[in-house]
This record gives sequence, structure tokens and C-alpha cells, in this order.
Amino acid sequence: MSIYRRGRMWWFSFQFKGQKIQESAMTTSKSVARDAQRNRRRELEEGVNGIRREERALLFSTAAEKWLAVGKGKRGEWSANTLTLYKLCLSHLKPFFGGKLIFNIEPGDIEVYQRARRREGASGRTVNMETSILRQVLKKHKCWTRLGGDFKPEAERENIGRALSDEQEKKLLKAAASRKYGDVALYPIVVLGLNTAMRRDEVRKLQWKQVSLEGHTLAVGKAKTQGSTGRRIPLNSTTVAVLEMWQSRFPHAKPEHYIFPANEHHHTDPTRPLRSFRTAWRAATREAGLPGLRFHDLRHHVITKLAEGLASEQTIMAIAGHLSKRMLERYSHIRMEAKRKALDAIATEEIDAGYLQKSLQSEDRGKRAIQ
Repeated sequence: MSIYRRGRMWWFSFQFKGQKIQESAMTTSKSVARDAQRNRRRELEEGVNGIRREERALLFSTAAEKWLAVGKGKRGEWSANTLTLYKLCLSHLKPFFGGKLIFNIEPGDIEVYQRARRREGASGRTVNMETSILRQVLKKHKCWTRLGGDFKPEAERENIGRALSDEQEKKLLKAAASRKYGDVALYPIVVLGLNTAMRRDEVRKLQWKQVSLEGHTLAVGKAKTQGSTGRRIPLNSTTVAVLEMWQSRFPHAKPEHYIFPANEHHHTDPTRPLRSFRTAWRAATREAGLPGLRFHDLRHHVITKLAEGLASEQTIMAIAGHLSKRMLERYSHIRMEAKRKALDAIATEEIDAGYLQKSLQSEDRGKRAIQ
């Protein structure tokens, strides 16, 4: 056990059950720091003896690793991309909360963290993802309930997506068709994106067994959400024609082979999916005069066109899979505008002014009779 100063403040540290407890006493008084050290050790001892639940007497860093290990241990629970995202969030959370006992984390601590991350330039969405991981770790150890009522997430910038004009769509397809992007199959990938509302990884990991060119249908594999996995999408004639041309390049393709295979050093491996097409995508979008366009925006482009075509909510969800409440509200608004324009187009051009005048006169006579 030791007590020491950092600047004007006193700190204490000691070992407890193999963990090094190191915290600021938040005081300039050495005697108060000694009392704080004794109180902290007593709290931990109470946890061991059942006065407090022992699992709540964990440092956040230890609790986070336990939570992460449980998630990784559940077969099929988290994808590799999800694990990478969670670890990235924890890499920001641990320096701030790592040395704190989880039952001592207060709403004020979270507010300080939010402000610090925003000063570092993190977006509201990024900070909310990180505090969501914090919540999950604390919730796992029954330490979130008392904080939930005081927690306020950061405001997020509206970024549902963007739809393209007909001209922009043509420019994007023309750029994607360039021979320099042939190795990553950018053109058929973009055609699928513009005609199916599929997500990037849903397209990237497609296998030939998921597509029926004769039946003009496609079955989505494992998707971002359970509700999106396995959904069947009808393929229009444009998409079928492009996939048939692409299939002709692989005359010996097997059902389990990937439609967009890995291609490294001009060597194609159909047993592995294309790792990424990010570089080609960015170059093509710049060439098309659409810098900053995300592949995910093609999904919103398709859904917007479906909504403008008065497709029902059920039809849109059957094609696109899961949609957030905010997205559904946006597309409901688009459908209403499309209906309004359709009815405005057939509106009666002339109004019988005489009829309206007679109606007003009859209404006036009725009022006088009542009086």
C-alpha cells in the first residue's frame, strides 16, 4: 500500500486479489487520502464477503476483457468486423475508465469522457458507439441501472444516406465499367448495388449457389441483422444480364465459389471472397464527380426509388431487409410526396365558381334563419 502525490493531488495504490488498484483520492490532504484508501479497500473486502457482489469489485479494464471473452466464446455471436469495432471502442474507453472500479463509475465520469472525445474530434455517432460498449460492459455486471436515468447520448448528425439523380447514376456506371477496375469486378458490384439494395458485405460474399439466373432470384447470405439474413430478392433483367456476362468468365465455377473472388497479384482464388474494393470504389466515384459517395448510399438510392414508385413498406423491407425506425419515417414521407404528386397531376383544372357562390349564399340564408 502506498500514498503519493501527482501535482497537488494525492493518489493511493494497493494490490487486491491480484489486481493493482490505483486511483486519485481527489484531495490535497494526505490524511484524507489515507482515509480514502482505507474506505476503498473496505469496499473491496465487503464485495469478497458478500456484502457487495464480488463481480462488481472489478476494474473496468478487467470487466471489459471478461465481457469481450464471453462474446467471442459464443459461436456465431460476433463477426470479425464486429469484434474489430468493439476492440477499437475499448481502446478509447480503457485509458479513461480502465483504472476505475465498475461500481464507482458515475454519470459525471461519462459526461467528462463524452466532452473529452468531442474535443479530440470524434463525431457524435462515434462517441455513442463507445458509450454503448461501456453500457454493455456495466450492464453485464449489473452496474448500469443506477446510471441509465442520468445518461444522455450525444446528438448525431443526420446521415441516413443520399440518392442519386439519373445523370449521376449513369456517370457512376460509366466510371465503374473502366478496364482499370476489372480485377475487382467493380462494374457488376455497382450494378448489384444499384438494383438490389444489398449491403457491401452481402454483395462481396455472394456465392454462385445463392443466385438463380434462370429463376431471376437471389438469396442473401449472412447479413448484418437476423431479419436481413436469407431474404430473397428478385433480379431485374439488367442485373441478370450483367451476372450472366460475369459468369462467362468462370466456366468452371462451382456452387460454393464466390461470385467476386479474391484476386491478389493477378491470381484468382474462387474459394475466398474479394477482400475489399474500397480503393477502386473511391477512385471511380471521384472520376464520376461523386467524391465521398459511400457504397451504402446505393442502398438508400434504391429504397428511395422504390418509395417514389409507391412500393409498400412491406415490399421495401422484403427487398432491403431490416430498416431503422428513422429510415422508415423518411421513406414514408417520400411515398406520401409521391402520392401527392400523382394526385396533383390528375387534379380537376377548373372549379365551378357558380356552384361555390350558390353554396355560400345558401349557408348565409341558413344562418339568418336560425337567428
